[in-house]
Amino acid sequence: MTKDIDHWFETSVAQLSDPQNQRVWSIIVSLFGDMAQAEGDQISGAALTRIITPMGIKPEAIRVALHRLRKDGWIESERSGRASVHFLTQYGRSQSAAVTPRIYDRAPRIAQDWHLLIADDAAGQAVLDDLLLLPNYITVNRNTALGHGTMPGSLEDLLAIGASDFAVPDWLKARIFPGDLTAACGSLLQELKAAGLPPAQPDALQIAALRTLVVHRWRRVVLRHPDLPESFHPASWPGTACRDRVFALLDALPRPDAGTLNSAWDGS
Repeated sequence: MTKDIDHWFETSVAQLSDPQNQRVWSIIVSLFGDMAQAEGDQISGAALTRIITPMGIKPEAIRVALHRLRKDGWIESERSGRASVHFLTQYGRSQSAAVTPRIYDRAPRIAQDWHLLIADDAAGQAVLDDLLLLPNYITVNRNTALGHGTMPGSLEDLLAIGASDFAVPDWLKARIFPGDLTAACGSLLQELKAAGLPPAQPDALQIAALRTLVVHRWRRVVLRHPDLPESFHPASWPGTACRDRVFALLDALPRPDAGTLNSAWDGS
């Protein structure tokens, strides 16, 4: 059975890796966000290398990525005996926590209270630009935004219209779910189908590598679009099916904690 699971692991890693768009620093962020987000969680350099190198990433690239993450304030590193350990900074934990609900939400709550905001001049566009920084607003065009939730106050420079029923044209669907995003989601769905579920329980480091790949690929899809009613989805949008596949595999790969990963490497 060990031979079977090793073959499945190697095949699945090859299937889910994306060497053309594989930013090592971003993969490390996905790993820590999934398995070492809490204060006090640490991952040893040896465990980190064992988790990431099966993806075709060299140790040299990992060291460069860690240097960048330290420089950007995401990660800190320190010595622990003869080894090194790495952990998220307070900034890194807060940034990870901010996107965790979107990444791991199995059944997003779809808003029903919508409003349309329209600007006519530079003053109105400035207000609109500020609102578009919020996660509950999406761009319709340069002068128009669609949002959900309570309509903000102080909108003297904007036309504000509440809406509970509306038609969504294909051009807006294509703008919200562009072709490259639809293709990325569809590709992930097909690769998850091809990988299937493990024939037996992988070891902790194998689980960590696969969870990192799945979370990383899913994060790059789900954070690029808001949660919207199905009437906003293009006919070709595979997001629901992809979400189901993501969580089916994550459920089959229960998250190991950071201590288990470090022990799995050092044999303790």
